[in-house]
Amino acid sequence: PMSLDRAKAHLEQFGLAGRIQLFDVSSATVELAAQAVGCAPARIAKTLSFQSEECGCILVLMAGDAKVDNKKYRARFGVKPHMLTHEDALQYTGHAVGGVCPFAVPDSVPVYLDVSLKRFDTVFPAAGSAASAVRLTCDELERASRSRGWIDVCNGWEEDQ
Repeated sequence: PMSLDRAKAHLEQFGLAGRIQLFDVSSATVELAAQAVGCAPARIAKTLSFQSEECGCILVLMAGDAKVDNKKYRARFGVKPHMLTHEDALQYTGHAVGGVCPFAVPDSVPVYLDVSLKRFDTVFPAAGSAASAVRLTCDELERASRSRGWIDVCNGWEEDQ
């Protein structure tokens, strides 16, 4: 699929395309991705797309066990979190829901990383398709996602995993 090819080409710029894993099964949800990768669900870096008045869409990557905290999100971004529809997510990011990732997204789409990911040596975001993942350290994820920085907008995750 084109979205996977674009994500791969993007990761190649960072020397990370060789880390992409492709599966014969769906990795569209945290649980399915964890099964496919063979890791704890918390180590799946899920990419959620939210509405933004300024730029249409922002992406926030968070640990598989993290949930967006409305108060923290509002404190950081000044609005309540509203997830994009599947159609809008595809339009803004170029990736379909299930494979949304921070790689090869338009420059107009800011990417943020939630601190819930920082407790892991490596995490597994999608790579542009609903049957893919890529193993990255948090530093590599920060670089390859061209992240605008680490934020704290989630709850529900445990430090000691």
